Amino acid sequence: MKIQEYSIGQLAKIAATKVQTIRYYEQKNLLDEPVRTEGGQRRYYKAALDRLKFIRHGREMGFSLDDIRELLELSDEKSCSCAQVDRIAQRHLEHINSRIKRLKSLQQELKRMLSSCQHGDVEDCRIIEVLQNHQLCNHDHGEVEKI
Repeated sequence: MKIQEYSIGQLAKIAATKVQTIRYYEQKNLLDEPVRTEGGQRRYYKAALDRLKFIRHGREMGFSLDDIRELLELSDEKSCSCAQVDRIAQRHLEHINSRIKRLKSLQQELKRMLSSCQHGDVEDCRIIEVLQNHQLCNHDHGEVEKI
C-alpha cells in the first residue's frame, strides 16, 4: 500500500487554507520542513496534514501562534500531564472574556451615541462629537486592540 503524499497545493486545498499560509507556518517552525522531490517540489504526508488542521483549528478558536506552538509541543508528549494545556486554554478563555466585556461596553456606547443622534448636519453630529472627545463616553472601553 502506497503512503498518501500531497503537494503544497493539494495540502492547502484539503486544509482549506492558502499555500502562503503553509509556507508561513513552516517559517514559524509550526510545520516541519517537508521532504522535496528531485525537482524541488514539497511533499507532505498525513502527519503534516493533521498538524496543519490542528493549527488552523487553533487559529479559528483565536489561539495565538505562540499558544499553538506550545500546544503542539505538548501534544507531541503523549504521557505528559495536560495541566499545562489547561493553563493555556484557561488563559485564552480569560482573554476572550475580557474582549467580550470590552465589546459589550462598546456596544452600549454605540447604541447610546446612535440614540442621541439628531440626524441633522455633521457639524452638530453627536457621534462625531463623542468620537472627538472621549470624556463624553459613558463607558471605559479599555485599551484599543492592535490588529
